[in-house]
Amino acid sequence: MNTNAIRIVGFEPRWRADFAALNIEWLEQWFEVEAYDREVLQHPERYILAGGGYILFAVDEADRALGTVALMHLGDGIYELTKMAVSPEARGLGIGRLLMDEALRLYRSLDARELFLESSSKLAPALALYESVGFRHHPAPRAGSHYARADVHMIWEPQKD
Repeated sequence: MNTNAIRIVGFEPRWRADFAALNIEWLEQWFEVEAYDREVLQHPERYILAGGGYILFAVDEADRALGTVALMHLGDGIYELTKMAVSPEARGLGIGRLLMDEALRLYRSLDARELFLESSSKLAPALALYESVGFRHHPAPRAGSHYARADVHMIWEPQKD
């Protein structure tokens, strides 16, 4: 697969099913799909986009969604990096990093004050990616967490130049 041909695009309704499928695949592999996951994945316009959030996709030259990530606005300038998933056949090719770089570029363009994520200690490659771009560990679980699986709470704290 030629990753040079991968482009990052915003949400379009035609990718709603891919958003759900990409996330459900890894959730079923590692955990279980929680009720909150199903609700958000079935209604991303309501739960992510309507509140001022964003959904990004890594798309190949054949217009197939290979990965996705979302920035969910929780109000008061706080965003959650969430629903990041890469298709099994595209893992290890740098798709996650492309999505992360674009999500951080987008976040920096917003009038925002905090970007956090919740994850699991089972997901070592994901945690390494998060740490490499400036996410730092904080006490977990995060107050108000929606996820039973979350035993990692990280906040983006980029190095100051």
